[in-house]
Amino acid sequence: MAPNQTIPPLSDKSLFKQECYVNGEWVKAKSGKIFEVKDPGSGKFIGTCPECSKEDTDEAVKVAAAAFPSFRKTTGRERARMLRKWYQLMVDNADDIAKLITWENGKPFNDAKGEAAYAASFFEWFSEEAPRTDGDTIPATVPGNRVFTIKEPIGVCGLITPWNFPAAMITRKIGPAFAAGCTVVAKSPGETPFTSLALAELAHRAGIPKGVVNFITALENTAEVGSALTSNPTVRKVSFTGSTGVGKLLMKQSADTLKKLSFELGGNAPFIVFDDADLDVAVNGAVACKFRSSGQTCVCANRIYVQKGIYDKFATAFAEKVKGFKVGGGYDEGVTHGPLIHDRAISKVDAHVRDAEEKGGKIIVGGQKMPDLGSNFFQPTVITGMTMDMQLASEETFGPVAGLFPFETEAEVVKMANKAEVGLAGYFYSKDLQRAYRVAEALEVGMVGINTGLVSDPAAPFGGVKYSGFGREGSKYGISEYQIMKMITMGGMGEPLQGS
Repeated sequence: MAPNQTIPPLSDKSLFKQECYVNGEWVKAKSGKIFEVKDPGSGKFIGTCPECSKEDTDEAVKVAAAAFPSFRKTTGRERARMLRKWYQLMVDNADDIAKLITWENGKPFNDAKGEAAYAASFFEWFSEEAPRTDGDTIPATVPGNRVFTIKEPIGVCGLITPWNFPAAMITRKIGPAFAAGCTVVAKSPGETPFTSLALAELAHRAGIPKGVVNFITALENTAEVGSALTSNPTVRKVSFTGSTGVGKLLMKQSADTLKKLSFELGGNAPFIVFDDADLDVAVNGAVACKFRSSGQTCVCANRIYVQKGIYDKFATAFAEKVKGFKVGGGYDEGVTHGPLIHDRAISKVDAHVRDAEEKGGKIIVGGQKMPDLGSNFFQPTVITGMTMDMQLASEETFGPVAGLFPFETEAEVVKMANKAEVGLAGYFYSKDLQRAYRVAEALEVGMVGINTGLVSDPAAPFGGVKYSGFGREGSKYGISEYQIMKMITMGGMGEPLQGS
């Protein structure tokens, strides 16, 4: 252990793992290479993980493929019981999972506890979906034929997850794949690998069969691992959450083997406040939607549009809320917002703020780096007088910056909202029922929040349109992303009863 390494007070220190989990065993990279992980708040060393390569990835895929024939034959009820055990272990160890999230991701401990519970809920949800993968009976047009469908697991799945939700993004993908009867190779995010490795340890304790779930890690070799998963013909499905640019690359790499894909990619969510909205409710919703995890979520409000009739009142009330934030280390008492994940994130946030300022935007709260706290801290920021030529209008900031854009009409704001290439989530506040339908149907996004800034729920289908990707996670639809539908036709079934 490095001298400057300070492990949070885990109740169960054996949840802190620094090796990959393959075929039910803890293993190092074949090359022996490792990478370091640091606390984004303090910059201090946390630990090391194996720098896996194509060779390691291929081995994990081979193991998953060997486990698939027997695992696919388990019943949905058997898989449900296993998922339920895994879920219960997550609940029992929720505080330790949250401590790991805060340690490597930086989000405040209360937020991390919320994520730990949210992550576990996907195992609970899909434990209930596993026994209910129903097929259909279809009336045939040919006399004597009987047509029906069955659902089958697609096979070995490659799962690639991001750092902003180190637990929830893993469970949201593994849950439905496991419930469907698939085996998986999960590539943990290099910035935040320890949370996922703790989940692997809990899988082991839950009695998940060897080879069914496998976790590999990489930082510098992330692209190599991604290429290995997308090019390996044994992998029949790839699910990825991350940037649109990487999603496009993975899609190209998957073309030769015609994989089934589901991608949850970039977001640039519009948040619209109409004149008839309840101002207090809209302000609270915008604060929660914009600044959750310091703005580092794909469904965060990125462009806040406020109708001119209430623009000034909204801006004043919104700014007052933001002034009440406390920025600091994730474990510090009273802290509401933590650091950004790394220096590249800080640079992008600062560039967006400076660009808006140069083009006439007025910073009414924040707007500066916070070097006294550390290199990855930035003040929660509110900017008024935003215009469509500013970077923030077209690029996802992924940080604690709220730009307020004025607008006059429904048609105008919907046009501005839909100008983005991406279409993940959109939000608006209004008391007008007819407007609610009009605007919800007009927004080019996969998810709409009306009078709420939070849409994530294991029961709700999560996903986008346009450059935000395709496929849905969570809900009753999530499991179908890991299944194939097989049609079976039986002929000669129309004979009369014997003896008639």
